Amino acid sequence: MEHHPAATWLTEAATAAQQQGTGNLLRIVLVVMILGCALTAWFLLRGYKRKDD
Repeated sequence: MEHHPAATWLTEAATAAQQQGTGNLLRIVLVVMILGCALTAWFLLRGYKRKDD
């Protein structure tokens, strides 16, 4: 097994990310946005089921 310096590994990772495009980034943004909306809706709507007697 070869040992690659961190700078070489980082350069290879940056090159691979450029070739891959924005597909994974868009997926992550969409998942985070949907989870954030669901969490916000739950937080806002949970107060409506409490009954104040």
